[in-house]
Amino acid sequence: MTGTATIPIIDISAEGADQAQVAKELVDAAVEYGFIYVRNAGRDISTEQIENAFNLSRTLFASPLVDKQRCKIEKNNQGWSGMHTETLDPKTQRVGDFKEGFNFGAFENGKATQPIPQSIEPHQAQLAAFREACHALCQKLLLLFGIGLGVDPPTFFTAAHTPEQLSGSILRFLHYPPPSATPAAEPADVRAGAHSDYGSVTLLFRLRGQAGLEILESGTGTGTWAPVPVTPPGTENDAAPPILVNIGDLLSYWTNGLLRSTVHRVSFPTAPSSLARGESAADPRYSIVYFCHPTDATPLTPVPSARVEAAGSSGVRRGGDNSSNPHAERRVLTAAEHLQMRLRETYLQMYADGDAKVD
Repeated sequence: MTGTATIPIIDISAEGADQAQVAKELVDAAVEYGFIYVRNAGRDISTEQIENAFNLSRTLFASPLVDKQRCKIEKNNQGWSGMHTETLDPKTQRVGDFKEGFNFGAFENGKATQPIPQSIEPHQAQLAAFREACHALCQKLLLLFGIGLGVDPPTFFTAAHTPEQLSGSILRFLHYPPPSATPAAEPADVRAGAHSDYGSVTLLFRLRGQAGLEILESGTGTGTWAPVPVTPPGTENDAAPPILVNIGDLLSYWTNGLLRSTVHRVSFPTAPSSLARGESAADPRYSIVYFCHPTDATPLTPVPSARVEAAGSSGVRRGGDNSSNPHAERRVLTAAEHLQMRLRETYLQMYADGDAKVD
């Protein structure tokens, strides 16, 4: 591994910024890299909200096992998943991922619509507000993508992601135990297998000093794994690390592969060359993710953009959603159908009977 990942840093909320120029920079980054650091500075999601969310994550994962098991993940992609439940790269992984997660679906009137551990029940309104803030930031990004791609109308993407309708959008808490707590791990094992995300855009929140995330820089499946620093150069003095944004397979598929869905993983980095400066993998790793999806019934018909149309006519697919993936086949899917295919690949045991459907 040589050096850290090359990912642009973009401030989408800077006062007085030219929106068209910001949109162009955002699209260029999504086309070339598929990952973008978005400088937050508390303008879109407050530093306090992020800190509180991480505190709730620690509380949730410290809950008694029996309480977490009561909220076991279901085929609606909501609930708790324990160690090795997920297998994000089934073709190469010996065992499932070395992590546990909790997926939150929609909230109604500040209340969860699914079972949650008792330890966080008093904080449902806080979780609902954080999830809402994440979706609002995604809507801002999607509008900028519409502007930067010359979509007619530019609100094409935002109109398909209305929070009032059912969708696959998920707020996810993740906990990766430290290597000292996973002695069964072998050198080739990973904390989260190589994969590309499923939806439109993903927001990733991380804590300073916690290593592990790597991207496949070429995006072809044969390139070099490069660590993704939590705090890239130039953001060290920010109140919070920048939010990492990446393009999901659905948005790549929707834009004829123009926007790159980049393969990434979470490893057990140990060698100095696999660690960004000031980061370590010795401690537990926590991250928070918001996966933004269009409403379930949204047909993934071609995006009304000359640039997207040109990408389709070229026949070139890039990143995670390329021609080697069966779900990249060019036919009209709904957002729900696209998500169902990916969930079946990830939760092998849950769908082992071959007849299961995502609710």
